Amino acid sequence: MDEGQSEQGATPIDAVHGDASTGSEPRGSSKAEPSKPNGSGTALAGTTPASIADGDAAPDSSNGRQPVRGRLPDERKALVHHFSVGGHEGYVMVGLYDEGQPGEIFIRMAKAGSTIAGLMDSFGIAISMALQYGVPLKVVCDKFSHTRFEPSGWSTVKEIGYAKSLMDYLFRWLALKFLPAMSPAITGAGASSLAPAPAFPPSLESAGDGDAPAC
Repeated sequence: MDEGQSEQGATPIDAVHGDASTGSEPRGSSKAEPSKPNGSGTALAGTTPASIADGDAAPDSSNGRQPVRGRLPDERKALVHHFSVGGHEGYVMVGLYDEGQPGEIFIRMAKAGSTIAGLMDSFGIAISMALQYGVPLKVVCDKFSHTRFEPSGWSTVKEIGYAKSLMDYLFRWLALKFLPAMSPAITGAGASSLAPAPAFPPSLESAGDGDAPAC
C-alpha cells in the first residue's frame, strides 16, 4: 500500500476525539440529558396557579368569609358640629345611614395644613372605614374616650366639660348623640334619712367633674 492510500484511509484524530479548540462533539456520540427529579420541571409548573407564580399572595379561604363594606347612599343625611377644645377649633361632619346611624366621619381643623389637621383627617377616614365594615360605634367610643394628650382643655358642651384630648371630646360627643344613655350610677340618695353623716367632708379631688384638672 502506497503512502496516498494510507493517508486516505486514516481517520483524523479530531474526528474521533473532537476538536478541543471549538468544543465540538465527536461524531456518532450523543449527549445524555440529565434526569429530572420527581415533582420538578414542567410537572411543578402545571400545578402552580398563575397568580402565585407571578408573585401574588394566595387568597385566604380558611374561614370562607369575606368582609362586606356597607357603603352609604349617594344622597345621605349628615350632621355638622362645631367644636372647640382648649382654643383649637374645628368641625366634624357625620354621614348617616338611612336608619340614622353614623357611617362616616370627616374631621376638619381650623388651621389647614398643620400637622394636627392632617392627622385628624386621616384618623377620620380610618374610623369611617371601620364603621362601614361593621365595627360597632360603642366599641370605637369606648376605645378612644378618655384618652389623654395635648391639646386638651375646656369644651363648649356642658355634658362633656373638660376634654382630655381631641379624641376624648369627639368620641364622647358621638356617644352622647348616637348611643343610648347609660343608666345613672347608684348614689344611695333617699335610701335612708337616718344614715349617719360622714365624719369628714369629702376631699377636693373627688368633688366636681372627674375629667377636670386638679385645682
